[in-house]
Amino acid sequence: MDSAMKEFEHLVVKLEEVKSATKNFSDTKIIGKGGFGNVYEGELSKSRGKTKAAFKRLDRKHGQGDPQFWKEVMMLSRYTHENIISLLGYCNEGGEMILVYEHASNGSLDCHLRSTTLTWTQRIRICHDAAKGLCYLHEDKGNHRVLHRDIKSSNILLDKNWKAKVSDMGLAKVGPANQFTFLITDNIVGTLGYIDPMYMRMGFLTKESDVYSFGVVLFEVLCGRLCFDKSNAHSGNIVHIWKQRYEENKLDEIVFKDDLVQALDQNSLEMFSKIAFQCLQESREERPLMADVVEKLEIALKYQELAVFFQKEYQEIIKAVEPPLIYRSVEELKVLLSNGVFLNGGKTLLSVNEKGEHIERIYMEACQVTFPYIDQEELLTHSDIVNSRFPGGRCYRYYYEFKARVRGEYLTPHISYALNLVFRYQYQSDVNKYNPLRYKIDGEAKVFIIYPSTHMREDGWFIVPLYHFTTQHTTADLQFEFEFRGRDLLLAGIEFQPSEEKVQLPVFEEYQHIVAAASQSLFYTSLDELKQILSQGVLLNRYKTVEDPMLEDDKVEDTQTTTNNEALTYTPVIGPKRDENTQNPVTRPSKLNVVPQQRSDGWMEVKVETISMHLRLQHPGKKDLSGLMVQGIEIIPI
Repeated sequence: MDSAMKEFEHLVVKLEEVKSATKNFSDTKIIGKGGFGNVYEGELSKSRGKTKAAFKRLDRKHGQGDPQFWKEVMMLSRYTHENIISLLGYCNEGGEMILVYEHASNGSLDCHLRSTTLTWTQRIRICHDAAKGLCYLHEDKGNHRVLHRDIKSSNILLDKNWKAKVSDMGLAKVGPANQFTFLITDNIVGTLGYIDPMYMRMGFLTKESDVYSFGVVLFEVLCGRLCFDKSNAHSGNIVHIWKQRYEENKLDEIVFKDDLVQALDQNSLEMFSKIAFQCLQESREERPLMADVVEKLEIALKYQELAVFFQKEYQEIIKAVEPPLIYRSVEELKVLLSNGVFLNGGKTLLSVNEKGEHIERIYMEACQVTFPYIDQEELLTHSDIVNSRFPGGRCYRYYYEFKARVRGEYLTPHISYALNLVFRYQYQSDVNKYNPLRYKIDGEAKVFIIYPSTHMREDGWFIVPLYHFTTQHTTADLQFEFEFRGRDLLLAGIEFQPSEEKVQLPVFEEYQHIVAAASQSLFYTSLDELKQILSQGVLLNRYKTVEDPMLEDDKVEDTQTTTNNEALTYTPVIGPKRDENTQNPVTRPSKLNVVPQQRSDGWMEVKVETISMHLRLQHPGKKDLSGLMVQGIEIIPI
C-alpha cells in the first residue's frame, strides 16, 4: 500500500495544518454531517496562497475504513472534471482519515430543493451539470469505466456560482470497459430510495443503476422534496407515486410551485419530466445512457432560458395588459399576444406577428384629438361592425378639420412601419367619390395629399397609409393636422403596421449622436426638419418629462447653429425656491458673473465661462442650502 500511495504524496496535508484550519475540529466550523462523520470548513495553505476548503473527517465507527478512504483519494485524483468535486489533499496521520475538497460554498443540492430563490433555470442547469459529471465517469476510458453507486441529491455539491459537482466517490466501482455488468457478492451499498430496484433484488450492478439513481434526483428537483421523508416514518419511498402521476398526466399535482418562483415552461417541463421518467424504468434496457440524459437536459435548459428571455422581453407589456393575462407556458403567451391584448384602459390593441414584430392599434379615443369647431360629443359607436380590428371604443366623424396626437409605446425598434388611418365611409354612396385627404405632420408646412382606398378589407374597414418611417426606439410620437373634407369618414383609429418597405432616414453626422440618444423615434426628411425638431427640444436617454408647473410654460427659442461651439459661452439656469426671494447671488464662478437676473419664466440665470463635467453648488459663505429645489441644468448658446 505504501508503494502504491507514493503516487499521491503531493496531496498529503499535515494533521497540524488541518487542526489549525478547523480550529481543532471546532463545532463552529462544521458545515455538514453524515453517516461518514462531519465536514468542516477552513483555509488551506497552497503554493499560490490560502484557499477555502472543506475537510471531511471520516469516522471509523460508521464503517468508513481504509478501503473507502484510499478509494476516494485514488478516484478523485485520477478522474478530474469540472463537474466532479476536486480533491485538494488528504491526511492519514494520528489515527485520523481526512479528505480535503474544494469548498462548495452553496452546500449540497438536497438543502435547496424547496428554495424560493433558486429559479427553474438554475435548477435545470444544476441537473445538467451533474449529468455531465456522471456521464464523464461512465465514459469508456480506454480499458475501464467508473460506476458511482451512491448518486443522490446530498452528494451533488454546489459552488459559489451554483455549478454542480458530483462528490463522495468512496463507494465507486471501477471495472473493465467491456464489462457491462458487475456481480456484487458483498453487501449492497447505496442509499434507500435511490438504489436501483434490480440491483437490490439481483445484486447485479450496471451503469444503468446510476442512471436510475439520477432519475430519482431529477424528480426530487422537479417536485421540490426528497424521495424519502425522514420526518414521517409512515411516508416511505414516494418514487412510485411520482411515476404514477407522470403516467396519469397529472404532473401539476407534484411539480414544485411557489409564488416567488417563475413557473416552469411547459416545453421544458415535458422534456425534463420525460427523461426523468425514462431513467426510472424497471427494465435497464429502457433506461437512457447518461449521454442522452445530458442531451435532453440541455434541450430543457434552452427551452427554459428562451421562456425567461421571452417573458422578460414582454414583461412591460404583460404588466400593462387589461385584464391580466393567464397562461402556463411561453407557447400560451405567444398565442395570446398573436391574437392581441388590450392596453391603455382597453383603448390600445397590441399584437405580435410571426416575425415577433409588434403591431399597435390605437383607438381614436386614445389619441389627443382636438376639434376647433365642434365638441367631442359627436362620436359614433361602431358596434355594428363585426370582425373589426378595433373591436370597441367609438368612431370620430371626420368632416371638419381637427388635430390628433398619436403615440405608439410598444413598437419594435429598428424596423420600418407604415402608420395607417383606419376608417369607414359614413355613407356608402361616398365610396367611389373623388375626395382627397389633406393633412400635415408635426406642424410641417408641407401638406400631404392622399386618396382614401375604395377597397374594403375583410374586417369591414378601409385603411390609408399616412406615413412610413423606421423606428429607433420603442416609442413614436406624431401629431397630424387634418384639413376640412367634403364627405364624412368614420375614423376608428391609427395602426402602426410593420412594413416590408424599408425607409431610411437621411444621415446628418452633426446630429446623429442626438438622434441615437433620443428617448423616442424622431421623424424628419431633411436637415431643416431635424433642426426644427431639435429647436423644440427632445428628451434624451429615457429621461421623463418634468411635470412640475414651473416648467410647464418653458419654451426653447430657435437659435443659430455653429460648428465652432467650443468657443461659445453657456448660461446655467438656477431655479427659484418656491415662495422665497431669490434676488441675491449664490455664486460667482468667474469674471463674467453678474448678479443673477430673473427671467420672464420665473427662473434665475447666471453666466459662467466654461462647463465642467462635475458641478457643485455651494454658498460662498458656506451657508446651508438645504431646501433649495434644483429642477435641472439648461445649457444654451448665447
